[in-house]
Amino acid sequence: MAILDTIQKPYIADRNTEMFIGLDYPLHKSDGSEGYFKSTSTTIEAVKTNIKMLLMTEQGERLMQPTLGLKLRRYLFEQFTSELEIDIQNEIVETINHWLPFVEIQDIKVGTGQDYDIERNTITVKVDFNITRDPNTLESVQVQIGES
Repeated sequence: MAILDTIQKPYIADRNTEMFIGLDYPLHKSDGSEGYFKSTSTTIEAVKTNIKMLLMTEQGERLMQPTLGLKLRRYLFEQFTSELEIDIQNEIVETINHWLPFVEIQDIKVGTGQDYDIERNTITVKVDFNITRDPNTLESVQVQIGES
């Protein structure tokens, strides 16, 4: 049985530029000392990458983790109303709270591709967030689901 670690560890600011946290997506070869793949060197970069990948992952797409991700593609061909926008925002909040509980969402903006060509079916999501341990780090991530 798993043991829950309840000890609060201190938040350490990213000061060492030679310490790498996670992979930078899309995967590409590194030019430096971080290893074979390009890596993120700060916590906020790693969290931004994690949120972007979580938003772009369709639920059921990841092997051995069928509940990872969202079902945003099912909204692509639906009429965009305020109720649909609220449904999308609620799904994003629930998913981020489950998979990334250390992220505090400040604002979510959802839009469609209606400003472009009528045949483009896209959903644009912008999430403003900060890390709960460091509330002064307000950052944002924007992704586009659908036709690119």
